[in-house]
This record gives sequence, C-alpha cells and structure tokens, in this order.
Amino acid sequence: MATSELACTYAALILHDDGLEITADNISAIVKAAGITVEPYWPGLFAKLFAKKSIEDLISNVGAAPAAGAVAAAPAAGGAPAAAAAPKKEEKKEESEEDMGFSLFD
Repeated sequence: MATSELACTYAALILHDDGLEITADNISAIVKAAGITVEPYWPGLFAKLFAKKSIEDLISNVGAAPAAGAVAAAPAAGGAPAAAAAPKKEEKKEESEEDMGFSLFD
C-alpha cells in the first residue's frame, strides 16, 4: 500500500474514532496537519467509499471468508457427496521425443 493510501486510511480511522464525518475536506485537513503530501484524488476516493460503506463493517469483516467458500460448503451439507460435486480433472501426458517419431540428433 502506498503512503498516500495509508495516510488517507489512518485519517479516515481518526475521523471515525472522533465521531466526525468522513469527507474529502476532513481527510485532507488531517493529512496536511500530519505533513504528508498525497495526490488530490485520494481523499475524494476515500470519502466516496465511506459514504457508501460503513467503516465499522469494513473493520469487522477483515478476516471474513469470501462468499464463494460458503456457497461451496452448502452442497456438502445438503447430503450430496462432495466427490460428485467436484469436477474431475483430466491428466494430460506430455509426449516425449520418442513418441513424436523424430529426434534432435537424427
């Protein structure tokens, strides 16, 4: 993660912890007070993110398993055998020089 992203992340966490609104102006003010230079688009991106997503949800779901893992486990719980649900992979044999009918040194 780049310095700009980390600075905006920490600024958003500070604002949330203080109960203040997470806006681009507030993020920029904290980053500027810390003496860090960030590209001007980062505070706006973070403000848009936290306008749509709760920072508490992001913090509490850091270690959560992806949704695909829960879906894959559901058929096994339904009584269907797990082996039948898994696709079978075909093994491919690599052809050797002898099988091709020629040799490098012929």
